[in-house]
Amino acid sequence: MSRTKTVRIGLSARLFHPRDGAVGIESKTLQVLEQSIAQWVMSRDVMVLMVPSILKDGPIHRSNIRLRDYAGFLDGLVLQGGADVSPEAYGEAPLRDEWAGDRVRDAYEMELLHEFVEAGKPVLGICRGMQLINVAFGGSLYQDIPSQFTDAARHQADAYDRHSHPVNFAEHGRFAHWFGSAEGGQVVSIHHQCVRSLGREMVVEGLSRDDGMIEAIRHTGHPFVVGVQWHPEFHTPGRDALLDCTPLLEAFLSAARLCR
Repeated sequence: MSRTKTVRIGLSARLFHPRDGAVGIESKTLQVLEQSIAQWVMSRDVMVLMVPSILKDGPIHRSNIRLRDYAGFLDGLVLQGGADVSPEAYGEAPLRDEWAGDRVRDAYEMELLHEFVEAGKPVLGICRGMQLINVAFGGSLYQDIPSQFTDAARHQADAYDRHSHPVNFAEHGRFAHWFGSAEGGQVVSIHHQCVRSLGREMVVEGLSRDDGMIEAIRHTGHPFVVGVQWHPEFHTPGRDALLDCTPLLEAFLSAARLCR
């Protein structure tokens, strides 16, 4: 594998904040990535690097590196899943304390998204990542599907990554082109929030077949800013009932190669 041609993909970090009264590692801020998402992206022989959040006024400040520098160095960005997007990010108050989300992570990932978009680099948002893309472009979310989305199908289950439901793609859309049809398939989709109103220049690329919930979006003003509500990294070999998401990964990496 030639180093000069190796695609470099950044993964946003999940943030775990110190717990009150905790000791040891739980008293520290942790920045992590989920192994399955890294392995899914790396399956096409690309380099994956986690992009840490940067505290401009933190206790340790030894360089002038900024998120903009990562956008210049890397060829693409994946926004991974995790904590809720805060309703405050789209002008609402949390209806319940547990739906308050993570404003620190929101600010970090929105800046990261902005820098990659400004640099003309492709961005793929997964689960929370799709929701964040939509909010960053002025859209909003349902804070809680069961209590706010009328006649919703089940989008969460104790089975977690064993839970799936069918999606369809928009006729003549980009996903229908990548996957060869608008038929779609079964996806592992685990979330209690979802897109309510679309952000600026966002279009729907996929819907839940059961209840019409938005499951894939795309920004029309950028070569590749795409979000999926499901988790393609959980569609592992041998789970033949699930949609093969290789076309999505290939489309993302093809866009990244154009940035080399």
